[in-house]
Amino acid sequence: MTVTQVPQVGQTGGLAQRYARALYDLASEQGKLPDVLGEVKALRTAISESDDLRKFLADARMDIRQGQTVSNVLMSKLGFGDVLRRFVGVIADNRRLPDLASILDGVLALDSALRGEVVAEVRSAQPLTDMQRSQLQARLAEAGYSRVSMTERTDAALLGGMTVRIGSTLFDTSIAGRLTRLQNAMKGAA
Repeated sequence: MTVTQVPQVGQTGGLAQRYARALYDLASEQGKLPDVLGEVKALRTAISESDDLRKFLADARMDIRQGQTVSNVLMSKLGFGDVLRRFVGVIADNRRLPDLASILDGVLALDSALRGEVVAEVRSAQPLTDMQRSQLQARLAEAGYSRVSMTERTDAALLGGMTVRIGSTLFDTSIAGRLTRLQNAMKGAA
């Protein structure tokens, strides 16, 4: 495993942070924050587990009407409340569906920060099982991160293993990372 310090501007980009703050504040003002946070987690999980949904959201050729139609159908099918449904509608209207996952991550990161937790961004080649998730939380607790909230993403480019980013610290146990380190070592030996 390699641990490196990686410069990082923030958990998400400025645009995603602004949208995340807007949703968080809206849900808080309406007294629906716990419900909205649960729905945000469920939608984030649905996005991370569905290749088709990720491809659809990333499609830049989609026009506003298509985005609105699909986002309305998706929100209805998943049974989400009015606050998140209208918020995703605004995201679709503003042609920001490719940023939806980052915005949802921003909402979860903001909530974690306000509760005093550290956010760990976990990227793995395959979705984590419940057992792997609990083992990872135990390892992070041993490393001094006792209050950790995890956001998970699936990235087939890792080939195997995972990367865990907490702030500017990156723990890399991925096969792709090992191959890169091996390639760099070979260059240094030549």
